Amino acid sequence: MTRNFALAAAFAPHADLAAVLLPHAFAADDGSHDASHLIRVWKNAARIHAEEGGDERVLSAAVLLHDCVSVEKNSPHRTQASRLAAEKAADILRDLGWSAEAISSVAHAILTHSFSASITPETIEAKILQDADRLDAIGMVGAARCFYIAGRMGSGLYDPLDPLAEDRELDDKAFAIDHFETKLFKLADGFQTATGRRLALERQQRLRDVLAMMLDEI
Repeated sequence: MTRNFALAAAFAPHADLAAVLLPHAFAADDGSHDASHLIRVWKNAARIHAEEGGDERVLSAAVLLHDCVSVEKNSPHRTQASRLAAEKAADILRDLGWSAEAISSVAHAILTHSFSASITPETIEAKILQDADRLDAIGMVGAARCFYIAGRMGSGLYDPLDPLAEDRELDDKAFAIDHFETKLFKLADGFQTATGRRLALERQQRLRDVLAMMLDEI
């Protein structure tokens, strides 16, 4: 069994679709947007879908392809990442013979999932994808991803003279924990589904606990 087929099993009951789409799904060198991220987002999405409904096949394709174009966080083209991913996903699904309606639904979900894009999701599948992806940005995993990305960008963990930016401007390009205030703590207020909002409140508290424990040690 190849690695992709083994990973595809995590996307049950859409393992066959996952096996086809995983080779197109992510950049190999980004540990914050890799197969483990996709699996976590799928678990989140499946949990929300169980309570909120929607087309599960469309949702699974959207989850698998939502990061199929990689744009670094510090790139000037970051706001275009979801549009580029939606366009690439549409091409992939078109080649697989998907209907125009289904392709449009997947593309809309991918286009609107991104915080950077600031586009409101209109379908239940798009709302679930956005919530599922944002759940992976808060909580313990969200903190870990924040520090991982800071390392990729060459940022420090915190300002040694003013960790909480009490007498300076927040700068999450320079210091990792500044990103908690500039973005991560704000995410819980923007969830689209009732299920997502409930889960977000739990993870938001975990994120605050991580920051509190870190501050206690410095």
